[in-house]
Amino acid sequence: MSNIISVFKREVAAYFLNPLAYVFIFVFVVLSMVFAFIIGGLLEQREAALTSSFFEFHPWIFMILAPAVGMRLWSEEHRLGTTELLLTLPINPWEAIVGKYLAACVVLFVSLASTWTIVAEVGLLGDPEWGLIFSGYIGSFLIGCTMLAITMAVSAFTRSQVACLVLSVTICFFVTLIGFWMFLDFIDGSVLSPLAGFFASLSVMGQVRSLNNGLFEPATLIYFVTVIGFCLFTTSVAIRTKRS
Repeated sequence: MSNIISVFKREVAAYFLNPLAYVFIFVFVVLSMVFAFIIGGLLEQREAALTSSFFEFHPWIFMILAPAVGMRLWSEEHRLGTTELLLTLPINPWEAIVGKYLAACVVLFVSLASTWTIVAEVGLLGDPEWGLIFSGYIGSFLIGCTMLAITMAVSAFTRSQVACLVLSVTICFFVTLIGFWMFLDFIDGSVLSPLAGFFASLSVMGQVRSLNNGLFEPATLIYFVTVIGFCLFTTSVAIRTKRS
């Protein structure tokens, strides 16, 4: 545990001593406001709800933000040649992976927490269902953590941050798109109609809708834990291969 904490502190410092972390947070807040108030029409709805005008857009924001935050996790270590140095220390690869991952999750958490002004605006509009807002935030955070885990796995295989960013965004776009209602409607009208439910079950969009509605279904939590666990395991395989 002490090794995880050491790596965690090192990575958190690397993020927040760098202006890029604040740029990520600022961009997330601005995009959230744009989607909520301009595209989602939060004020025009005249109702104290965030599900359709706020949380529904988070997968599309995290699709880019999470890879931008996580692209440096291992790619930068590979490029600088510090991966081998890090792994020669008396530290288990899993400890380094978990420490780095949790540090990146902090950036996503701070980004989400920085949208409190939108929640305050909803509070002024009426009497919101705080339970739905809380579960919506949990769903958004799980989406961000999932896309971050995907990015970490990709970064473990490449030295280029740009290549990691492009490939991670592509994968995250795919796992978001296959649960989007327009894609599912298109599938329903084709020969792939029997697979619509399968695609929805693989998508973060399909999983998070229950959380946005305040439903903590075991299958949803199992989905996120499984995907995150698989990506971290894939990362460990890549790192152990380089270590050997």
